[in-house]
Amino acid sequence: MKVAILDFPGTNCQNDTKFAFENLGYKCEIIWHKIEKIEADLVILPGGFSYGDYLRTAAIAKFSPIMNAVINHAKKGGYILGICNGFQMLLELNLLKGAMNKNINLNFISKYHHLKVISNNNKFLSQCKKDEILNIPIAHGEGNYFVDENTLKFMQDNDQILLKYCDKDGNFKNPNGSVDYIAGICDENKKIFGLMPHPERAIDKILGGDDGVKIIKGFIC
Repeated sequence: MKVAILDFPGTNCQNDTKFAFENLGYKCEIIWHKIEKIEADLVILPGGFSYGDYLRTAAIAKFSPIMNAVINHAKKGGYILGICNGFQMLLELNLLKGAMNKNINLNFISKYHHLKVISNNNKFLSQCKKDEILNIPIAHGEGNYFVDENTLKFMQDNDQILLKYCDKDGNFKNPNGSVDYIAGICDENKKIFGLMPHPERAIDKILGGDDGVKIIKGFIC
């Protein structure tokens, strides 16, 4: 599978993401935001602070030249993964439903956090078991996901809620105020995925855990 990892001013997770995916056999290329063409099976919008998070997270990144190619890739049914700041970009582009607010405690959070797999009926989490508990790092100041009640109900009914924050025993636990404990979602067609945690930072037990490998492997299978 050919992977395109997008790079914006302020992006800082592109190399970690490339290493994690190449380590599992993907062919990856980092693409600068001014390029207007993407040729890949999977497009990844990685984490970081694109354009310094000015105005609000991802508000400026959505106007980058490469975003037309991202939208066209989505229209053709291509796979897209947004991690942290990349998830925020997908929300700004309206490729995923909802919006991000500042964390409820107004603090930047950086730590490992447990996640519960709510649905594995998608390529993104196909290597995970339903209700499985993963331990993946989070690092964000604006991860407080919000969506209106009607849209939330639609997403729940359509199996679009993929990951929720929890404790080690699987009890839901919210680090940032995110509605319904949501940590990761997908679009209606289960081709576009967004999550705030960083699976690319959890690929080796020596680094604190390797639960991210299961997520990354999903796109190969």
